[in-house]
Amino acid sequence: MKLNIQDTFTSELPADSNTENFTRQVENACFSLASPIQTKAPQLLHVNTEVAQKLGFTQNDLESKDFLNIVTGNNVYPNTTPYAMCYGGHQFGNWAGQLGDGRAINLFQVKTDASYTLQLKGAGKTPYSRTADGLAVLRSSIREYLCAEAMYHLGVPTTRSLSLSLSGDDVLRDVLYNGNPAYEPGAIVGRVAESFIRFGSFQIFASRNDKTTLAALMNYTIRHHFPHLEENNKEDYAKLFQEIVNATVKMIVHWQRVGFVHGVMNTDNMSILGLTIDYGPYGWLDNFDPDWTPNITDSQNRRYRYGQQANIGLWNLYQLANTFYTLTEDAAPLEEALNSYKTQFEAQNLAMMCAKIGIQTPNKQDYILIQSLETNLKLIETDMTIFYRLLATATKIEDCLEAFYIPEQLKGETLTEWQVWFDQYTTRLSSETLSKEDRIAKMNAVNPKYVLRNYMSQLAIEAAENKDYSLIEEFYQLVQNPYDEQPEYQKWFAKRPDWAKKKVGCSMLSCSS
Repeated sequence: MKLNIQDTFTSELPADSNTENFTRQVENACFSLASPIQTKAPQLLHVNTEVAQKLGFTQNDLESKDFLNIVTGNNVYPNTTPYAMCYGGHQFGNWAGQLGDGRAINLFQVKTDASYTLQLKGAGKTPYSRTADGLAVLRSSIREYLCAEAMYHLGVPTTRSLSLSLSGDDVLRDVLYNGNPAYEPGAIVGRVAESFIRFGSFQIFASRNDKTTLAALMNYTIRHHFPHLEENNKEDYAKLFQEIVNATVKMIVHWQRVGFVHGVMNTDNMSILGLTIDYGPYGWLDNFDPDWTPNITDSQNRRYRYGQQANIGLWNLYQLANTFYTLTEDAAPLEEALNSYKTQFEAQNLAMMCAKIGIQTPNKQDYILIQSLETNLKLIETDMTIFYRLLATATKIEDCLEAFYIPEQLKGETLTEWQVWFDQYTTRLSSETLSKEDRIAKMNAVNPKYVLRNYMSQLAIEAAENKDYSLIEEFYQLVQNPYDEQPEYQKWFAKRPDWAKKKVGCSMLSCSS
């Protein structure tokens, strides 16, 4: 096994001077050393060969005991120093102070076609674990492993999955935080990104008025991720902020396109590269409901609901702008970048929604057509993914019956509203120059046929807890080509079954999910 190790994060940024691994406040440092714990009986359940090749692993490597030991934390790759990152964050709108990698340990960086960091989630305590154990369970690990890959193949910016392993240890968890903890199988996910730096990575140093470490991290970010900008330059710090704004807009527009709800958009879960990061209580819209959130902790205020994600993205960027102001000392370019968020989102979201309904030349009047569509989608319970997929070939609302949970409800005023919309829609399409065949192809390229619905993940989890890992592989294969017909997987082009509507893991999730 020979990897091209290039650990710039640990070699170029300030380290915690205390090398012991115990919970504490860490000052003036971007990371602390933290070695994974030894596990009882590690077992590799699944490996993503595409990502493995990106990192430089060969097929022989993947079949070796060394690979198993590395991705379960039982061995450390030679001449590397595992570490946990220091960051803070706003959680549910309130400043939470120091947070950090509480159950994630970065193993090393490798340089191939780009620089990648390999991180283990669930490999043990770090100085940032607070009162937690730093471990993860099988159900949450399956959800993260599969969803990151599902998002990648949907075209959504995201971290990637390398491996899914059992630790052989039992882990105590309270699934719904309701006082009913139980032991579950422990698991570890190997996840990969060009950077795991978050909004909160900057925020923690600004909150402590530690301008030296803040500048070091900002310069590092420019040097390795935005090299067209200049280090130690206040104007370019503001340009860096604009780049983060741009990336955040793009990511959230993609979320909205595929019906993904992150569930916990705290600033420590926001990537500076605009990657979807930290798959906890996420969910996919089954029926179209902009007020839905998958996070049981958020069930009262619904701060992180689907229809609010764009606004929360902006709120989080405001907090990051305050951090950048610590160094730029000029609010004007930061305000300009924030103002561009709304303009960018409106333009990109309109283009995206028009693409979903087959309009290639958007105009402002299309907002009205789209708003009417979304109003109709809420009239009766309607599956978002199925509806948009059927719309490509539909000429009337009756062609979309498969998308309705109770098709018999399509009558009376509801039916009339849909008929009116289809008349307006047909008229609008007639002004487009694209052929019907090309329009259908373009619509099918932005409206997935398959998404990793919560109930599907739950089925895989329940099977895996009975030592049947076949659904993990089936869903892994399914999500590779979410826009293709894949007749062999047609059964997964289906509405959420009734049993899943209120089932734990399908509708109600917590941060331990």
